Amino acid sequence: MCGIVGYIGTHKARPILINGLKKLEYRGYDSAGIATIENNNIVCIKNKGRVKELENIDKVNSLGGTIGIAHTRWATHGKPSSTNAHPHLDNSKTFAVVHNGIIENYSELRKFLTDAGYSFLSQTDTEVIPNLIHYYYLKEDEKNTDKLACAVRKATLDLKGSYAISVLCSLEPDKIIVARKDSPLVIGVNDTEKYIASDIPAILEYTNNIYILNDGDLAKLTTDSITFYDNDFKIITKVPEVITWDAKAADKNGYEDFMLKEVYEQPTAIRETIGIRLSHGKKCDFSDINISKEYLSNISSIYIIACGTAMHAGLAVKPIFERLVSVPVIVDIASEFRYREPLINEKTLIICISQSGETADTIAALKNAKAMGCKTIAISNVIGSSITREADFTIYTHAGPEIAVASTKAYTSQITILSLLAIYFAEVLGLEENEMLQNLKNEILELPSKVSIALENTDIIKAFAKRIYKEKDLFFIGRGTDYAAALEASLKLKEISYIHSDAYQSGELKHGPIALIEDDVTVVGIITDRRLVEKSVSNLQEVITRGAKTLVVTNQNIDEKLFTNIVRIPQVHPLLSPVVSIIPLQLLSYYVAKEKGLDVDKPRNLAKSVTVE
Repeated sequence: MCGIVGYIGTHKARPILINGLKKLEYRGYDSAGIATIENNNIVCIKNKGRVKELENIDKVNSLGGTIGIAHTRWATHGKPSSTNAHPHLDNSKTFAVVHNGIIENYSELRKFLTDAGYSFLSQTDTEVIPNLIHYYYLKEDEKNTDKLACAVRKATLDLKGSYAISVLCSLEPDKIIVARKDSPLVIGVNDTEKYIASDIPAILEYTNNIYILNDGDLAKLTTDSITFYDNDFKIITKVPEVITWDAKAADKNGYEDFMLKEVYEQPTAIRETIGIRLSHGKKCDFSDINISKEYLSNISSIYIIACGTAMHAGLAVKPIFERLVSVPVIVDIASEFRYREPLINEKTLIICISQSGETADTIAALKNAKAMGCKTIAISNVIGSSITREADFTIYTHAGPEIAVASTKAYTSQITILSLLAIYFAEVLGLEENEMLQNLKNEILELPSKVSIALENTDIIKAFAKRIYKEKDLFFIGRGTDYAAALEASLKLKEISYIHSDAYQSGELKHGPIALIEDDVTVVGIITDRRLVEKSVSNLQEVITRGAKTLVVTNQNIDEKLFTNIVRIPQVHPLLSPVVSIIPLQLLSYYVAKEKGLDVDKPRNLAKSVTVE
């Protein structure tokens, strides 16, 4: 949702903070601000718009302080404006706060503070925090050497909802206080330098020694030390994790956009995700999650819970789990799952998918499932993220940092790791014939090379994008796993091109949607299962008869005379085909958006990590 950075050390904070904000713009980009300590006073500058507009303000360039905090915003409470931008100050301008999350009881806190004599300038929920800290700071004993940390802790105890905050105080200008609950925050260390961020890529070029804060943690940072406190405000010891990502992975490396770079990184991301889990002639290795044959033999269902693209990955692997494990698989949207009464119990296995590991609805659904006795597995791309600390077991994809808001390599990596997990379950249970499992494993090992081949065939996609970029509506159709790919392709187009699109099972066209087909409407069809070629071709002929133009993504033997636009992809088992069939359709969305002159990495109204409900 929002991006937070902070710095305390011996260098000027401004360039480090601005650089960090640029790396976090995928988390929000409607306004930005910075606050530093200058001659024991807080100087706060903020502006509506992108980070580059903040950077170009003359006053920002004159900042020379060596301690500061900064923020790039995705608006929740209050429209984008310089007043609503972070950091927010208390009435006395003694405290500055940047915040990621939602304060659900801010109305009550605002009334409490108003009654106590405080006033408010913004429409945000965040502005209550610095004023609340000021309120408690005044009540602290002057002899208390931990006065600021105590005031921040008391303030956070009043907050309901989610937060990650960083706090400056002009009365204690040599420190930063940070705290978190249900929103991500990490601290990087490098000699006397301390770095704060919502996400690791923002500080990875400075250090790979990272402390990951748990829910309820609070930390006091000075140039010389970090003191960690738990939820009971007791001092605790933490050990930093060494992050193995290459800092260059968070840069564009010559590509015009992060999205294009990440599309082309998919062969590597899939290969890294397979990693040590699978090698030729061997069984899948998930021994680290310690799920027994006895447990798997007794489960009655598997729920795959996620949002958006991750939910589409769940739909893509539903067939392979049902085919190999022989239990019903329900793919559920996290925001729906948590507000009803699902029929789950200790015999239900819950698999939750979140690229960032911070998706609020998915984490809440996982917690609900655990409370009902279910075992839980988290699939995430981010080490130490919130969901990985809540789940019974964690399986990481190894896609590397994904910066573009529209997910690409995380999606194909999620399908890959979940397909391996399904095979592993089948091997543990001994349910499936060895030949089929071996064929699937061989095909998974070939996925990186097949994706590479799919990435070479771009001319047809570029040409088709030029034909359709002005259109208002598109349709994607497919059967079986091709329908899952159609859903994801439709979402990608909506996200970055702002063209309305829908996805349908091909066989459902005649049950209503075909009424929308008229002259020159575009329909994209996916055909990768030889058992369904004839029916899928017939469905596409139905829309052509009604005037539609079509693009067909296929690896099947179809009559090229029937269609004017065919994109060929490599042969792959239908249970694994969404990994390959989505490639040209990711590129289609990208090139359509580029033809429209849009910012593909930062589409309007969207943020990368959805940490609010």
